[in-house]
Amino acid sequence: MNHAVLYVRDSTRHRKFYEDVLDFVTVIDQPGQFAFMRAPRSANHHDIAFFTVGEGVGPSAAGRETVGMYHLAWEVETLGDLVAMQERLSNAGVVKGSSDHGANKSLYCMDPDGLEFEVMWLVPADRWGQEEHEAIIRPLDLAAEARRFPDMMELSS
Repeated sequence: MNHAVLYVRDSTRHRKFYEDVLDFVTVIDQPGQFAFMRAPRSANHHDIAFFTVGEGVGPSAAGRETVGMYHLAWEVETLGDLVAMQERLSNAGVVKGSSDHGANKSLYCMDPDGLEFEVMWLVPADRWGQEEHEAIIRPLDLAAEARRFPDMMELSS
């Protein structure tokens, strides 16, 4: 995937959220109309864009009443980055859950319009084992994962 484009109530509010909470960089900003943003350390021109549709629109009904996207997932480079991101996202009050999926460890969050996004760390492929072929949903225990993957606790720069 190269990038995603979302319709949101206010592109400026989303731009600020993605800058402040997820460290994205604004590439193009037309306040009140649209914003194009790049993820940290991405070599892509933009990874996500937001187009304003106005405050009067209703919430997304995708998955409840209509088809649509479930969520976007943003990958961090190390388990240490995920631990740091959990604190940051918790402080922002946006975490709604977390899961250990075996091959990846995930935090599930809500953006300013209530759209779900995931921040995840991908376990190195040589450590997946049989879990590569299983649909796993376990409670996430980051302290236990830090003991299991001590070599993955360094923060990326």
